[in-house]
Amino acid sequence: MSSAQTLVVKIGTSSLTGGGFGQFALSTLAALVETLCMLRQQGHQVVLVSSGAVGIGCRRLHLSDRPKTLAMKQAVAAVGQGRLMRIYDDLFSALNQPIAQVLLTRSDLAQRSRYVNSYRTFRQLLQLGVIPIVNENDTVAVEELKFGDNDTLSALVASLIGAQWLFLLTDVDRLYSADPRSNPGAEPIISIDRQADIQSLKAVAGGQGSAWGTGGMLTKLEAAQIATTAGVRTVITDGRQPQNVVRALAGETVGTQFAPLPQPNRARKRWIVAGLPPAGRLYLDPGATKAILTGGKSLLAAGITRIEGDFEAQDAVVICDTSGTDIARGIVNYNAAELQRILGHRSEDIANILGYAGVDTVVHRDNLVIATDPE
Repeated sequence: MSSAQTLVVKIGTSSLTGGGFGQFALSTLAALVETLCMLRQQGHQVVLVSSGAVGIGCRRLHLSDRPKTLAMKQAVAAVGQGRLMRIYDDLFSALNQPIAQVLLTRSDLAQRSRYVNSYRTFRQLLQLGVIPIVNENDTVAVEELKFGDNDTLSALVASLIGAQWLFLLTDVDRLYSADPRSNPGAEPIISIDRQADIQSLKAVAGGQGSAWGTGGMLTKLEAAQIATTAGVRTVITDGRQPQNVVRALAGETVGTQFAPLPQPNRARKRWIVAGLPPAGRLYLDPGATKAILTGGKSLLAAGITRIEGDFEAQDAVVICDTSGTDIARGIVNYNAAELQRILGHRSEDIANILGYAGVDTVVHRDNLVIATDPE
């Protein structure tokens, strides 16, 4: 274990709240706070992504069901967020650890200038020895600017700050081949080293986890895919045993661990992964797929067989092989209508087809991030 690493720890609603209405798992939360403070004392930089604002707000307002409308959810989150931070502040203050509240929406990461500003804020807080506590800004986010769940948010934050580790603390000790709560024959999954295996698990993963949370195992697999694509090792483990974070950092076999892809440590490429929600998909022929994966080439129109989505120029797109497997993500230089006209054609034909001189590349290699297993 290196002397100092940057890690993001996400704890879910199911780990924060007890089994019944009005309960709060203070013992779990206290153990988490103690663990994070110990990691700080060891020199690690720590970011906590915490769910629970809506759940705690519901309990504070004596609501028996999770809100269904966006306005109601935002109102309840406003009630719960303050109480959640009050509890964290009390616990961290008892150990003389300063904290900060950071609320994010999707637009904070999608716009390049705001992404850079968010990065600088996180880096300054970490340099000051502060533990940022992050949540989605539920009280102002409109539906199209929401992350959807804090699993995704934590993966994007880990990518944003260039973390080495992402820990997803949940209500099971690791991934299983089936739901261990209903299937006693479920087999544990210790490690996942290939992106293709994440894709396979996503195909069979269930939906929402608990009645109070927004994320099930599918969202955690998607978060692991985002994080590992950005070069962040990801661990899914039991939220009731926060000391598992320390054990994993010490090299012990804990939870389900996802090996990161090797990625260049370039801030712009991390932004493409973390900041830009994909607006479409491009499908490539085998030659273009090989050129992208092994040749380090830019994507040309000639290698594209079809497209999906109504994207604009400079939007992010997912790049797929013929079978539809995700192989990369990048920023596209043409909108969907233009690209539909030039796909399959050589670069020198673009000016004649469109009636004006466009760029030679559809996605330049500087704006392209490989998202699949190295050959």
